[in-house]
Amino acid sequence: MVIYERPEPRYGIHRMVFVLFRQLGQRTVEPPDMRQNFICRNFARQYHLDIAAATYFNCQRESGSGGRRLRLDD
Repeated sequence: MVIYERPEPRYGIHRMVFVLFRQLGQRTVEPPDMRQNFICRNFARQYHLDIAAATYFNCQRESGSGGRRLRLDD
């Protein structure tokens, strides 16, 4: 299992993909060094995994400079 990292796109629309693998043996599976250009099939082949399920969503950075602010009047 890998720790969830929330999406933080700097610009444009990004696709976030979640993949569930089924482990076929008892070998230790190491997380990938980089998430950029990650190829599921190569990772699965390296660790003898089956891709069991996958889902994705698109996200983009909120417009503005720093998010919403709450103004408190005295």
